Amino acid sequence: MPRAAYPKDDKKDLFPNEKSGDVGVAITELKKDTPAPVNRPKAPPKPRKKASKWILWQLWFNTYRKLFTFTFSINMIGLGLAASGHWPYALKYNGAMAVANFNFAILMRNEIFGRLLYLFVNTLFAKWTPLKFRLGCTSVLQHLGGIHSGCSVSGIAWLILKVVMVFKHRSVEHVSVITLGLLTNVAVFLTACAAIPWVRNTHHNVFERHHRFVGWTALFLTWAFTIANDLWDTDTQSWNLSGRHLVKQQDFWYVMGMTTFITLPWICTRRVEVDIELPSPKVAIVRFKRGMQQGLLGRISRSAVKEYHAFGIISEGTHAKYHYMICGVQGDFTRSLVNDPPKTLWTRELKFAGVSNTSTLYRRGIRICTGTGIGAALSTCIQSPYWCVARPRSDQEKTFGPTISGLIHRHIEPERLLLWDSKVRGGRPDTMKILKEVYDSWQAEVIFITSNYIGNSEMMEGCKAAGMHAFGTLWDF
Repeated sequence: MPRAAYPKDDKKDLFPNEKSGDVGVAITELKKDTPAPVNRPKAPPKPRKKASKWILWQLWFNTYRKLFTFTFSINMIGLGLAASGHWPYALKYNGAMAVANFNFAILMRNEIFGRLLYLFVNTLFAKWTPLKFRLGCTSVLQHLGGIHSGCSVSGIAWLILKVVMVFKHRSVEHVSVITLGLLTNVAVFLTACAAIPWVRNTHHNVFERHHRFVGWTALFLTWAFTIANDLWDTDTQSWNLSGRHLVKQQDFWYVMGMTTFITLPWICTRRVEVDIELPSPKVAIVRFKRGMQQGLLGRISRSAVKEYHAFGIISEGTHAKYHYMICGVQGDFTRSLVNDPPKTLWTRELKFAGVSNTSTLYRRGIRICTGTGIGAALSTCIQSPYWCVARPRSDQEKTFGPTISGLIHRHIEPERLLLWDSKVRGGRPDTMKILKEVYDSWQAEVIFITSNYIGNSEMMEGCKAAGMHAFGTLWDF
């Protein structure tokens, strides 16, 4: 529905506004008749209301874990039937079962496949389908990693069965087949270990290097193991070097698919010129050429193949001249952007879609963010008049500078903007009270949250308890 078709009071101010900063960024207030206090002493934080065990269970057993459980369970049932002799096909082609799982796991993390999937859902199901269905679409798209993890772990289990069967028949197997099978198992296992949540979240560089480079080693070993296993004829105890025989094997084509899905995103990798603005010692604003659609994230690095880091993209639209990334100082890479700003960075020209990309599914929504999470939120609100943004944080212009503040001022009207300066207002806001009031006033269908782990947990629990539909930040499990 075009914006003008909404009733007049649909566009009423959610919060009356006042001016702040030289660029005129609107700061809205909760009460019209209550002026914003200056230098008010900080109020002690209110004790956090504990969520019920049922709510905590629902948030813990989310769609990610449901998809993982379903994928892994189906595979384990199949593996059990194969190992017990009740599924001869799977026992005979256990190698194909392993690489088929790896194939699907890699596909779930492929940027091209992800973009096509988001495009399909956003095009066909936007706004007209039942809200519950649209929420389900967003949830599945956001948690595709559950299928990735489930298929990866299942693939390792099938690969172990494959190597066990090869070793069981070692009297007729070539020693090179057995050796390659063992090496492939070790490499795949180490690749999976590098993606354990604790490693991924606390030692990002360890995850990047091992998951990528050991993963590539595992791919080469998988090729060698697959080809050697297909060419060795156990009946004649000789090598069948016929290429025609090789291409008739299904596991050969599964490994070909794995290789294609891994290679495609890297074809899009480019070294590009960037301009970096440093509005504060805590933040680097990286500017790239060309505009972007909303809801995308990009990976950047100083190296062509190492230490890629993902950030939300801010853009005025596909017609824009530039797009931006807000990089908060959190580790060595982001600190180097501030201390030693580069003139060029490596990036993948094809960006990947985040949960915000499904904002087009909804008639109206709220984007709430803290800290540099505003980088993942702004594009949605800049490019759509039906989304408002809330940011309970102080020092807006001082932290992010005139470029980002200018984008907010030019494209987001006061009635769609809540910026809470905690220093001026004397402490943190009652976030759930704000969200509830905005949710009702704005007639929102959904809330997208970008925050740190604690803030995300508090808001997700509060939204669940209040019956508000919300999606929060993901930390890959």
